[in-house]
Amino acid sequence: MTSLTVTLPIGVAVLERGWLSSNNVVLSGAPGEPTTLVDSGYCTHGPQTVALVRRHLAGRRLHTVINTHLHSDHCGGNALLQSAFGARVAIPPGEAEAATQWDMSRLSYEATGQRCERFKVDKVVAPGDVFDIAGRYWQVLAAPGHDPHSIMLFSPEEQLLISADALWQNGFGVVFPEIEGETAFREVRATLDLIAALDSTVVIPGHGSPFRDVEAALERAYRRLESFEASPDKHGWYAGKALAKFHLLEVQQEPLDEMLRWLADTPYFQLIHTRYFRGINYASWSQRIIEELQKSRAVTVSNGVVFNT
Repeated sequence: MTSLTVTLPIGVAVLERGWLSSNNVVLSGAPGEPTTLVDSGYCTHGPQTVALVRRHLAGRRLHTVINTHLHSDHCGGNALLQSAFGARVAIPPGEAEAATQWDMSRLSYEATGQRCERFKVDKVVAPGDVFDIAGRYWQVLAAPGHDPHSIMLFSPEEQLLISADALWQNGFGVVFPEIEGETAFREVRATLDLIAALDSTVVIPGHGSPFRDVEAALERAYRRLESFEASPDKHGWYAGKALAKFHLLEVQQEPLDEMLRWLADTPYFQLIHTRYFRGINYASWSQRIIEELQKSRAVTVSNGVVFNT
């Protein structure tokens, strides 16, 4: 659906999705002109994505899908959109070789316990590129932090930023390089500083509604970052709960023992535990993730089954 809280420029529309899928941003011109889609959602939502896009195209041609980064919730619909519309897929350069070869050891899907159907890489979009999409210029900006290869799109004319997971109205995405043992909080700060310097009046995030109060959102993001910098284990809990919740969003319900087994077998949870919680027994830590989700009412546990709520 298109967000009703912010009036967007003509030719820019947001198909706002639930948290299993990222938002889809439609950039279109006059009837008959090709349309560009930014990010394509998760693979299990693929048929819904195709239906939403087809309805919004209203006879236009979907020419290109641009991915801000290659996390499964942002590019999982690529393959189906290529099949349904013949769309070309453009991705940031950092993982272009891995995606072209579909090298699962370098892509994040197995490590996070998520899925993505293989798609064809047609083009690379790199920071510094400028595109004329439907009569409006968009700058491609580097946005490392959440993902080292992530990009944002900025329209100076409209002071409009497509921020992906670099800035939400209430925070930003898990800083995955930190989980892998790299120092990436400084990249998060640099990206937030870049967003602040753009003087955007509207931000379209990867999740949640478009918003205007960019200064307040940045203030909240800086506070969250400072909290993570001061106590990195807080980021560990954030990451563990976010990835576990994503899994429940996909499966909806799962026997508790099976979910605990999934947590034990999924490589990213092993990384999180090693990085932040090696002093805690792994089984106890896994159980606590579910307990923390239950405490925040993100899941319900009943009769030995974990339910998404």
